[in-house]
Amino acid sequence: MTQTSNAGTARRHRRHHRPEWLAPAGLIALTLVPMAAGSSRLAQLGSGAEVTAENARFFDSPVPVIAHIIGSTVFLLLGALQFAPSLRRRRWHRLAGRVVAPAGLVSAASGLWMAVAYDLPANSGVALMVIRVVLAPAMAAAIIVAVLAIRRGDVATHSAWMTRAYAIGLGAGTQVLTILPWALVVGEPGEVAYTVLMALGWAINLVVAEVVIRARVRRGMFGPRAASGGRIVEPSAPDAAHLS
Repeated sequence: MTQTSNAGTARRHRRHHRPEWLAPAGLIALTLVPMAAGSSRLAQLGSGAEVTAENARFFDSPVPVIAHIIGSTVFLLLGALQFAPSLRRRRWHRLAGRVVAPAGLVSAASGLWMAVAYDLPANSGVALMVIRVVLAPAMAAAIIVAVLAIRRGDVATHSAWMTRAYAIGLGAGTQVLTILPWALVVGEPGEVAYTVLMALGWAINLVVAEVVIRARVRRGMFGPRAASGGRIVEPSAPDAAHLS
């Protein structure tokens, strides 16, 4: 009995001392390439760079791409910090959330706008456009569900749906990891390969998100809840106060 108790204490001790900034740092690292590309695009639009076949659609209609770059950058950077446990226990989490949610909605809405309004790039096709048209509203819906949940004090549902929204928004970061190896080994992907690799990036993120959500349920982070959806059955006041 004593050995079992000591082992449990040791495991709790290791969890307590696990670097809490590891996950936020990793998420931010994933956003660096998309953010660099977005910054370059904004610089091109601001400096009046040469119009080419690749960037003509952005010069013809700059508003959605500017909104998407700014909204996505704010959503992904501040959203990554929301995964730090120490910040979730402070007022900062609530204040930042009031910026993160609108930024995510701007990112999703502008992404949908670009998917349906812009001409398709050379390596994109209708299938990829359809995927984007499905995922952009799904991301917005997840944010709205999360906001409504936290307004009624349902912290677990809020956390689960914001995690899913972030997974969709982070697609561009993971897609670098799915497309780059292919480009290095095989060469520039064609339309079909590009669509599959892009979809794979979103799929990986959503699978990881579900693993994280279920791990929170198993650890009992938010008190008693239904095991299937991450919803609190009897929300505890202290938890609601922490993340609302």
